Amino acid sequence: MTSNADAVSIITGGARGIGAAISRRFVAEGRPVAIIDLDEAAGIALSEELNAAGGRTIFVKADISDEASVNAAVERVNAELGAPLVLVNNAGITRDNLLFKMSVEDWDIIMSVHLKGAFLMTKAVQSYMVKAKWGRIVGLSSTSSLGNRGQTNYSAAKAGVTGFIKALAQELGQFGVTANAIAPGFIQTDMTARTAERMGLTFEEFIAQGAAKIPVRRVGQVEDVAALANFLVSEESGFVSGQVIYLAGGPKV
Repeated sequence: MTSNADAVSIITGGARGIGAAISRRFVAEGRPVAIIDLDEAAGIALSEELNAAGGRTIFVKADISDEASVNAAVERVNAELGAPLVLVNNAGITRDNLLFKMSVEDWDIIMSVHLKGAFLMTKAVQSYMVKAKWGRIVGLSSTSSLGNRGQTNYSAAKAGVTGFIKALAQELGQFGVTANAIAPGFIQTDMTARTAERMGLTFEEFIAQGAAKIPVRRVGQVEDVAALANFLVSEESGFVSGQVIYLAGGPKV
């Protein structure tokens, strides 16, 4: 049985925001980390920062919606860090609009990044996990999966992530592989800052309005997501699989 201490971790969208926080937390726990992102400058800078602090990381530029790019990236991770046994499917984008204004392109790109990307990455790494008889898969869903005005594409994609995770848990559990989803609510990131801008609010106003609606009276931080991800890839989480955990400061279902 492979232990978590030996687990090479891949984090998609790992160069910024939630992905960067997860990368930092995993390195702090002693895990080798492959940061996969399209933002080369941010990815290289983060990898260099973490390596200078004693971590063992690489940055791999890859388009997770392209099968050849994904396969090449995973092969490089295996060659340079070792067999990838932890996968965090974090990469995501938004293309918000009301349905009657939403273009087919805006629908397709959301599905391509969130769903096709998760499928391709998971397919590429699962054989390493099955061979090792141990693995951890974490998908980033969202409270938007429950439905959110102006996000029919994003809501549908994030709901798809939860279904994908539940199916993976059933298929891969016999091989010692767990699969779980984190569904964040309001997390303070550059993405939410852009949402505030589109709504004509300052970020401070947007945060205050959001916090007032949350039972714990604060918005989430990227470190909150990283802490939960860290648990879900740990040895202690081995009997937790096929779950969607709402990280929203209060109940969502």
